[in-house]
Amino acid sequence: MRSTISGYTRLPKAHKFSAAALVTAAGAAALTFAVVPQASAADAHSVAVKPVAQSVNEFGETQAGELAKAVDAAAEQAQAAAAAKVDAVVKAEAKAKADAERASRSTERQALKPAAKPAAKPAAPAKKAYADNLDGWIKESLDVLKSKGIPASYEGIKRNIMRESTGNPRAINDWDVNAVNGVPSKGLLQIIDPTFKAYHVEGTSWDIYDPVANITASCNYAADKYGSMDNVNSAY
Repeated sequence: MRSTISGYTRLPKAHKFSAAALVTAAGAAALTFAVVPQASAADAHSVAVKPVAQSVNEFGETQAGELAKAVDAAAEQAQAAAAAKVDAVVKAEAKAKADAERASRSTERQALKPAAKPAAKPAAPAKKAYADNLDGWIKESLDVLKSKGIPASYEGIKRNIMRESTGNPRAINDWDVNAVNGVPSKGLLQIIDPTFKAYHVEGTSWDIYDPVANITASCNYAADKYGSMDNVNSAY
């Protein structure tokens, strides 16, 4: 029970101990606050705005992210380089194939072309034409004689022809000594068969009555015996 003495209430013994303990605890608390220094308002403001450092885990995650980005960038560069190499190889192969196809087509076109014709030989000069008369026979004979180096002239040949046969290529002498001996003189220049054969000029006919052959053989004989038909003025 509580009892009241002179205006205050007396606490029971048990309550007294409780109050004493409370006073002791309060004193200890007051002592603690007295010992610990109090932060000023400026210090409190400074603490409030200071950034908080990353934790170890957060720092590791940041570094891992940066490394992953670097690895990705390197991989992209490697892929781009590899793609460029592949593209270059493809282009080179395509070019080589195109070049081979062009070369093949060129070879085929060359094969289809007709073989080149051998160069034509220079045309032989047209054969000189001669009139089929005494004038033409003498001129043709003179060209043959000149090619063989046998001397004679147009005037000397014609003069002797006119004396021997009067220009008749089929003339024959049946009365002179040669005729008596069985070898009559024949043709324009009245030459006998043995002499014609001995002095025949290559490139002319073997027919003693052929005008050009007769003139040429006779001139060859006269050149051998007299130096030239020009030097003959009578039977020879």
